[in-house]
Amino acid sequence: MSPITDSPSGVIERHIPATAPQEHHVARPSAKAIERQELLDAFAPSQLRWDNLSWVVITFIVGMHVAALAAPFFFTWSALVAALVLHWATCSIGICLGYHRGLSHKSLKLRNPAKFIATYFGVISGEGTPLMWAATHRVHHSRSDKEGDPHSPYDGTWWSHIMWTFVKNTPRKHELLIKQYAPDLAQDATLQMFERTYAWWLWSTAFLLYAIGAFFFDGGALLSTVGLSWVLWAFCLRTVVAYHSTWFVNSATHIWGYRNYDTTDHSRNLWWVAIAAYGEGWHNNHHAHPRLARAGHRWWELDPTWWAISALRLVGQAYDVDDRIPDRNSREADE
Repeated sequence: MSPITDSPSGVIERHIPATAPQEHHVARPSAKAIERQELLDAFAPSQLRWDNLSWVVITFIVGMHVAALAAPFFFTWSALVAALVLHWATCSIGICLGYHRGLSHKSLKLRNPAKFIATYFGVISGEGTPLMWAATHRVHHSRSDKEGDPHSPYDGTWWSHIMWTFVKNTPRKHELLIKQYAPDLAQDATLQMFERTYAWWLWSTAFLLYAIGAFFFDGGALLSTVGLSWVLWAFCLRTVVAYHSTWFVNSATHIWGYRNYDTTDHSRNLWWVAIAAYGEGWHNNHHAHPRLARAGHRWWELDPTWWAISALRLVGQAYDVDDRIPDRNSREADE
């Protein structure tokens, strides 16, 4: 028992024998956790600083918008048709089917030549390499509308729509992004080829469009206004419209619309984005059940990209398609 004695002040005190201080062992985060936090910090809006801007990306995006404004002054019907076809090919087949549902979520698998063609159309959308796009999207799903989300409108509407693309992608950020979020995709030889030759495919397509316009619709003229029309409409204007079709999924569908499912983020279903982005606007459906190949879960939720997937499966080019439809009486999300 502890001895009890009188203190000089007359107050009874209990003397408790001193004991050795106990050590509290706090588990250190793993190297993987430290790297992941470093990567998430790299996506923070605070990274948008003058000394951390990607001037290559900014110049390209601004240049595309300026050229798009010039397109109406060089109108030809053939260029308009080419722009419409390529908007569908790049936005629906390349981004929605290839990059998004195929690579990011593995909702389906493609055989060649469909795999090569879909990836090529994704590349010439100008939205980034297949590995970078898919890995960044996986980050978005893991941190949707939370700290570390690359493009949440709750960090700013313009940030989520376009300004997040202005931040410099350093070699370290690229390394961590692929290592942490796309190590499976990094083993694919086709994707690695497109990763190395991304710029070549993009600019050679612009040159090819000029050549097609000049040769087939302007008598083979070397200096061809029709060829220029094809570049301005089918490359520049088409790219800009496809940009905003995709970016509205990041911004608008986390702000406006209705919800079929109770997800932990703010994702919404928005009809006009679904039209602009070939079914991707049914965003709450997608965030609730990201593994599914179809984004439309109600009869009125039209999904043109799902129609393309169905057609590819019919001819044997798509397989392992996750075509489930969730219980319509349940609001529960997989996430």
